[in-house]
Amino acid sequence: MKKILTIAGSDSSGGAGIQADLRTFAKHDLYGFSALTVIVTMDPEKWSHGVYPIEVPVIEAQIQTALDGVGVDAIKLGMLPTPEIIEKVSKYLDTWATKVPVVVDPVMVCKGNKPLFPEHAEAIRTNLIKYAIVTTPNLFEAAQLAGMEEITSYDDAVEAAKRIVTLGCKAVAITNVGRVMEPKTSADLFYDGNELILMEGSFIDTHHTHGLGCTFAAHVGANLCKGLSARESVYEAKEAIKKGIQKHWAMNEFVGTLNFPDSFK
Repeated sequence: MKKILTIAGSDSSGGAGIQADLRTFAKHDLYGFSALTVIVTMDPEKWSHGVYPIEVPVIEAQIQTALDGVGVDAIKLGMLPTPEIIEKVSKYLDTWATKVPVVVDPVMVCKGNKPLFPEHAEAIRTNLIKYAIVTTPNLFEAAQLAGMEEITSYDDAVEAAKRIVTLGCKAVAITNVGRVMEPKTSADLFYDGNELILMEGSFIDTHHTHGLGCTFAAHVGANLCKGLSARESVYEAKEAIKKGIQKHWAMNEFVGTLNFPDSFK
């Protein structure tokens, strides 16, 4: 059985973070390891986020358990909430990114358009993106990585993708690009330095999108782990999300998510 490590946060509500990653890996018949970097909680009254980074030595001990203790066939990165944590994780990638595919989901927000920690966008740009076979930013994260104020059009997204690839990753998949197009779609933009592909999808008008970014990146990592190319991995991930979101459901009055089992039908 192939093995994959997620280095990411814990989502107490279960829809995102390592909960989404491990659930996805298992359905791909992969053995999932995890290294928690942060615990995210939600206020039941307003659904505002609490963000609690884990101490660096504890994170390192978890990573060493997987990498030095057993070994893995792929690595997926999620929320790394501080520059210090980003720098420590990057030291392991110095060695492991030459051995196995790495997916970087550059998580900068829980939901919204303000960074969890404003200074860590630059740390991701400098220390992580260069190791990625695929990085999977949303529109906000792509703008941050590309050094742009905002992505408001398809042309902006193309420019951002080209800038991000110059940071050293092999490919970038900017999600939800169709939201800034007319008419709106659920298109994602893939670019690997050669091919520029708009992966289309019909627009589904819903706010039940909790954990979609994490789950998408987990699918990409799982597909790479199984030997698919970067483009194939992103395409298959998008197909899985599309099937799951067609039967989205409400968790409570604030948030909802995709129907996970449908992603694998």
